[in-house]
Amino acid sequence: MKPPQSPTPLGSRWRRWLWLRLAANGLGQALTALFATVLIGHVVDHWLRQSAVLTLALAGPALGLVCAAAIHAWLRLRERVDAEQLGQDYAHRMRLALFDRLGTLSPRLAQRRGRGGLLLRFIGDLTALRQWTSLGLARLSVAGTTALAALLGLAWLDAGLALAIAMPLIAGIGAALWLGGPLRRAVRETRRRQSRLASQVHEQIAALSVVQVCNRTQGERRRLSRQGQRLRDAMLARAAISGRLRAITEATTALATLMVLMTGVIETAYGLSTPGTVIGAMAIVHLLLPGVRDLGRAHEYWHGYQVALEKIRQFMELPSLAVERPDARALVPANGRLEFDAVGVNGVLEELGSSAGPGRIIAIVGPNGAGKSTLLSLAARLFDPDRGTVRLDGQNLADCTLASIRRTVGMVSDELPLLRGSIARNLRYRWRNAPDEEVARVCALCGVDQLLQTLPAGERTVLQERGANLSLGQRQRIALARAVLGDPSVLLLDEPDAHLDTDSGAVLDRVLARYRGTVLMVTHRRERLFQADEIWHLADGRLVEIGPPLRLLNGDGPTRHLFGTETQPRAAVG
Repeated sequence: MKPPQSPTPLGSRWRRWLWLRLAANGLGQALTALFATVLIGHVVDHWLRQSAVLTLALAGPALGLVCAAAIHAWLRLRERVDAEQLGQDYAHRMRLALFDRLGTLSPRLAQRRGRGGLLLRFIGDLTALRQWTSLGLARLSVAGTTALAALLGLAWLDAGLALAIAMPLIAGIGAALWLGGPLRRAVRETRRRQSRLASQVHEQIAALSVVQVCNRTQGERRRLSRQGQRLRDAMLARAAISGRLRAITEATTALATLMVLMTGVIETAYGLSTPGTVIGAMAIVHLLLPGVRDLGRAHEYWHGYQVALEKIRQFMELPSLAVERPDARALVPANGRLEFDAVGVNGVLEELGSSAGPGRIIAIVGPNGAGKSTLLSLAARLFDPDRGTVRLDGQNLADCTLASIRRTVGMVSDELPLLRGSIARNLRYRWRNAPDEEVARVCALCGVDQLLQTLPAGERTVLQERGANLSLGQRQRIALARAVLGDPSVLLLDEPDAHLDTDSGAVLDRVLARYRGTVLMVTHRRERLFQADEIWHLADGRLVEIGPPLRLLNGDGPTRHLFGTETQPRAAVG
């Protein structure tokens, strides 16, 4: 699959229109400047000829200068608004593109990228893109148009004065470009340090209890201090280069002013120009000052944009978890028969073949890293196998639409936490418009109705991140209800009762006893095995043993060695 294309600063019709408006704005600023230059020259020369401070003949030019100043101020206001619109629209479109790409990544792949790095894509990198677009590209478009038009107009009035302004500008631009390489390296190092610091802070927040219990607060503080110092050093190195750029722009401005003054004095002395024209040229230099001063910042924004865009492109080119084919058809659920035909995932699963009959409970066991969670992810089509086929009710999941698979398969896992928002939002997350009767049914089945009775706001209770304001058992009840809402054909449970209390375990017992679909349940608990119709034992990515719980637990195979001998019959629950 070809990686999705990310938006470009001028990739939409609206942004191209804004850019044209900005260019026209720059032309308007240049025309007002030239108009003011002519008026200033007329006023100065008239004052010198008449030897008077003010005459009625100067009233008209003075009014014209006031009007030119007012128009110029309005144009600068529109420039700022249009530039911000240009940058914000670009950042908004890029943010949606990043989210769309994130929605196609494997959760584990996303985690390996580091949450700090991912957050930097959505915050820091998008800020860099917005800054270049609104403060760099937009400003250079306006300033470039203004400078070119103003210099051409001045050249028509006095070529020597125009050349006196152009030469320092060209020299300043060349010096700024010479600093481009060091600046880009400094920006890249700064972004790298920011990503590492963000990842460390996120890790410490997520594992705060571990840090406290192990008395590692001071140790983590020292780690944070080292990362902060490295970021500080990178920022100072970047600031030093930015300072050089600022010095260059200031020197360019001063040199242009000096060149105009000297050239004007010489031309006036030889009768080649008038004092009014020289003063008008000085006014144009003053007009160009903001653009020249912004040149250094725009240069920095450009390199920040390039580094951010490089990181975004790397993110956009990450492999997808599952790709929906253009000719994909909707999955037609039947009885929930799940088949794995010679399924292989590089480095995880090796040619696994088995099937789960309709309405059966399969307990998946094995040591850590055996591929159990990967098998569930394949059944949910969170990603596609490198080899083999996964079928549901005889239909290849790779040929079906992702939306239809998601409606047919429910899943509970620690990697599928509750979300911020109300309990009602979390309950209906798989089926937003679920009927109240269906929600009431799953709430009763999963014991959520009892939980809601203990909460003053009921289902309107707002949950914190990952449901942190609820107990583990309460979270699991809501997660179970979310998964079984709509009575999916397949239910995938990844350690569903880990760390749960007795009451919450009883809820899971009731769900398993009354659920009529096919269940794949990863578990390390011996008592759960007797609720299963069959055990699949995985080791090193291979299916090493399969059979009924009593036979495997009383046999001499790997399952008995993993759990020990057990003769307890399957309990009747419900």
